[in-house]
Amino acid sequence: MRVSVNLTWIAPGRVGGSEEYLVRQLLGLAEPSGVEIVATRSFHVAHPELAERFDTVESPIDRDNRALRIVNEHTWMAARTRRADLVHHGGGTAPLVGRRPVVLTIHDLQYLSLPGYFSAARRHYLERIVPRSVRDAAVVAVPSEFVRASVVDAFGADPGRVVVVPHGIPHHALPDPDAIAEARARWGVADRPYVLYPAISHPHKHHEVLIGMLDHLDDGTALVLVGGTGRGETGLVTAIGRSRARDRVVRTGRVSHADRDALLAGADALVFPSEYEGFGAPLVEAMALGVPVVAFGHPAIREVVGDAGVIVETSSGDPSVGEAWAEAVVEARRRRRELIGRGRERRTLFTTATSGAALDDAYRLAIEIGATP
Repeated sequence: MRVSVNLTWIAPGRVGGSEEYLVRQLLGLAEPSGVEIVATRSFHVAHPELAERFDTVESPIDRDNRALRIVNEHTWMAARTRRADLVHHGGGTAPLVGRRPVVLTIHDLQYLSLPGYFSAARRHYLERIVPRSVRDAAVVAVPSEFVRASVVDAFGADPGRVVVVPHGIPHHALPDPDAIAEARARWGVADRPYVLYPAISHPHKHHEVLIGMLDHLDDGTALVLVGGTGRGETGLVTAIGRSRARDRVVRTGRVSHADRDALLAGADALVFPSEYEGFGAPLVEAMALGVPVVAFGHPAIREVVGDAGVIVETSSGDPSVGEAWAEAVVEARRRRRELIGRGRERRTLFTTATSGAALDDAYRLAIEIGATP
């Protein structure tokens, strides 16, 4: 089975969880022979672990430019993959021309659920291209049953051709106590309890909910926000500036994986108020590190967390939302031992091997469908 995986759309470090999702599931493939990764030079540099397992092909364009990338897919990429048995397009859209059959990964349908967070041009492009890409794909791979149902409902897709390939979280060795202590000291939370939220500051992530939460927690608890700046940055900065608890908000920006794991391992809880997700990998990462989870009750989040966390039902627009989150953190502290045990058990559902096996099944289904007259 000769498979070409199109990752030319990934600008390393800029597309969030979708990059990790695809890299991890590819690393989980039990039989990497016959699979080639087509991506930019910068992507291959950022992910040498893929080059160790797969054949790699370097795109002639190494720029984060959507128009150039689309032209490249319709010309160079179409020619380069002509002899493949299957092409896997990982970015939610597929070019009009090129090798068939296709496996298409759709991470979520946020542009339909939250259109206001997209520019008019971007929304128009997705509204035109995504339905056609779904229709033309032999198989659509999605990270959760929530996204699967969304794709089937939105586009009338054949349910038998939309398959779940869950996130695969690698083994997380618990950082040693010295590493945790060093990270806590470096970021100013050495001597106080804190909760942590790892997310770019996009509007749907609802960081401001946690700023309001601090008014209802004990004065000793800090909030650590890990992640880069997004479209909701101005609102977040305003919320922090207006808060009486602003001196308890610690912003780290982007940090290394080692620091992120150490800070997470030292937290009282992962707090996750995002109101739209296709999956939510940080939830599983927290479980793997033995950290209780407190999360908003979005369907995809419920699907991941199950009974291994505290679910908050109160939405961001409710006046009592800050108090509800504070109460949930208190509950997570009280149930800490129980939630850690449940989280570690649930984490076993989301391994790289499980993800890789599901991806291999998707490839084989697409080959079978493509061979059907």
